[in-house]
Amino acid sequence: MARVENYSPGRVVVDGVELNRDVIVLPNRVLRSWWRREGHSLVIEDLEDVLDELPERLIVGCGYSSRLEPDPSVIAALQKRGVKVEALPTEDAVARFEELETRNPAAVAAALHLTC
Repeated sequence: MARVENYSPGRVVVDGVELNRDVIVLPNRVLRSWWRREGHSLVIEDLEDVLDELPERLIVGCGYSSRLEPDPSVIAALQKRGVKVEALPTEDAVARFEELETRNPAAVAAALHLTC
């Protein structure tokens, strides 16, 4: 299970490795250098590579000033798949991910936008 150890604007430490690009942390792997098609919008296509691996909860880090906005259609599509989404400023998202991961690491993933 991957551990998110530290976040500050523009960087996150996952399993002791400092990352400077957006990242998706799944129960069994880390997708480094995650990139969205529309910069500050999150749509279902942005999660295509991980859809089948998403557990029951996805924590979305929307950036330090919450500029990333999940499109309502992505929330609805994930809910249909049984995935609850929580969208928070990235600092809060990291804290929430850590809290939920402590309880059940297999039940939570995080998609983290590291800037704005």
